[in-house]
Amino acid sequence: MNESVFGVKDDKQLVYIPEKCIGCGTCVMACPKGSLVIGSVGAVARGLIDKDFLENRSELCILCGICAKTCPTGALELRQAGKTVNDNSYIRVALKPTTVDAEKCVHCGHCEQICPQDCIEVKQWLANDGSARVEGETKIDNECCVHCGWCMEVCPVDAIAVEKPFEGTWHRDENTCVACRTCVDTCPCNALFNPEWGAGERVDKVAQRPDVCIYCGACDVSCPVNAITVTKTAIVPAVEKKALLEKKLLNSDVPRPTLASRLETDEEACLGCGNCVIVCPVNASDADVGAGYLNEVDSKKLLEVRNGVVNVVDQELCGSCGACAMICPVDAIRLVVKEV
Repeated sequence: MNESVFGVKDDKQLVYIPEKCIGCGTCVMACPKGSLVIGSVGAVARGLIDKDFLENRSELCILCGICAKTCPTGALELRQAGKTVNDNSYIRVALKPTTVDAEKCVHCGHCEQICPQDCIEVKQWLANDGSARVEGETKIDNECCVHCGWCMEVCPVDAIAVEKPFEGTWHRDENTCVACRTCVDTCPCNALFNPEWGAGERVDKVAQRPDVCIYCGACDVSCPVNAITVTKTAIVPAVEKKALLEKKLLNSDVPRPTLASRLETDEEACLGCGNCVIVCPVNASDADVGAGYLNEVDSKKLLEVRNGVVNVVDQELCGSCGACAMICPVDAIRLVVKEV
């Protein structure tokens, strides 16, 4: 497992484990010094740029460890003398592990099939006592579990118990959302989806499954048009010094991401088809029909086709969702990492 050292002071180390990070920005909300930077979450989640969700300005970090205490997945660790500090003042430690009641479990495999993080393994075999029964074993890897509760919701015999890290509220501005699916692709819990609709029906562009949402805020951070608002209203586990952590996190705005990518174009490959201009959720101007122009997004011109090739008008407007790169048929526009 890859690790990055975010800070060192005396015998203390702040270590970041990218494989456990879900890009939620909870640590950024908690940091008292503003040393943590989260950026281009949607593009990273979609695999469009090769970077981590999180960076640290080590010169600002005082190694207080509040970021590690609030991280719901254990992606940040405070280590002292080389050993991870794991007491009950950390949300991840205080969270009750997801458990399976072996007496109830029928090893049907529903939990394994539905787990968004592939944390569950179910082994099955036929009973060897002459009965028409299935025996087996169900294992849950709590190291990768994000406590979404899908397994508990689909279990037909109520054999699984899950504790959520947070309670909260989720709101989507229907007039701003362009259904670009950045939030859907970013959500670590498969809690968001685009509903299906019939002719003449009006449905939500993006909908939430509240029962499996952990209100982490990754969707809020990744939305290129700020159409989603996630608010934490409670820390669920019985963590020590909860009042201090709640003061940092509850009823606070999810941090806006730093643009950690830039758009790069290939004039020779570009066909001038304009698909990128049309699909861009931020693009909104009277002259071009971009996705942003169809909703109540302030007039912004990010992309245009000029003289038969795509042109980036204003890099700073980019929401780093990667919709343009995903739709381009000839890879003539792409996201590349930039310094933050």
